Amino acid sequence: MIKLRSRKLFKRSSKLGSSTGGCSGNGDVQWELRPGGMLVQKRGCGEEADEVVTVRISTGWNWHDISIGATASFGELKTVVAMVTGMEPREQRLLFRGKEREDGDHLHMVGVRDKDKVLLLEDPAIKERKLRDMAGSHVVSSRPCHTIIEV
Repeated sequence: MIKLRSRKLFKRSSKLGSSTGGCSGNGDVQWELRPGGMLVQKRGCGEEADEVVTVRISTGWNWHDISIGATASFGELKTVVAMVTGMEPREQRLLFRGKEREDGDHLHMVGVRDKDKVLLLEDPAIKERKLRDMAGSHVVSSRPCHTIIEV
């Protein structure tokens, strides 16, 4: 014996004039301009503040969890990473989904969500320059210095 049940998928509301979108109570639709230039309807009431996402920044040997606004750019993320790691923003390369992201790219536009992982690499050109400078300073300091003191 098989019992069949029918379920209502949608409930009808008795209020015909109620509006669920926008923030105004009088039924007007409010619009916002996204950083990418797209004009969209506002999401809902009470969402004045930006959504905050937690991004895991991973280097080869350790990781850092950083909370930042969902509409922030990768340049802003680099400044926060600089405070945590001590690596200057111009020395950083941030990779998300296998691609290096530019400073002007926004997190929400490339699909960064809560608890996503972003790979942090040091720029190889700057790393090479640092090593060359350290080697040059090491050679200078290893030269014997002769001090001549005249009495």
